[in-house]
Amino acid sequence: MEKSKYKQIVDKHTPRENRLFNALICFFSGGIMGIIGQGLIDLYSNILDIPTKDASVFMIVTLIFIGCLLTCFGWFDKIVNFCKCGLIVPITGFAHAMMSAALEYRKEGMVTGIGANMLKLAGSVIIFGVVSAWFFGLIRLFLMGA
Repeated sequence: MEKSKYKQIVDKHTPRENRLFNALICFFSGGIMGIIGQGLIDLYSNILDIPTKDASVFMIVTLIFIGCLLTCFGWFDKIVNFCKCGLIVPITGFAHAMMSAALEYRKEGMVTGIGANMLKLAGSVIIFGVVSAWFFGLIRLFLMGA
């Protein structure tokens, strides 16, 4: 079969995605995550009577816990399948990446399984985040002065 005919067949059977619809879903699901986060901050700062900065830490821990819990039950992937990157980008996506690796390798033991592989997916994010922060910190130091 010639390449052009094969390409036509592949193009005909390749599923099309509605990018506008997916973008709207991502926008609104990410917005809902932001509302939930702000709601948790308000809830913690009012109920626990703590400063907003401290309530933000509790909010992050809560979202990480919820992301890990949904991953353990197998629901996170189903929710993300609908919400797309609206849920993957925030801290819940990072928690899901770490928890998925931990669940996948738990049979190999605590050290060689979970400990060695938990950061397999998230390790690159941590490395590039730390290197970027160091690099931009140096730039700020030289531009702003010490």
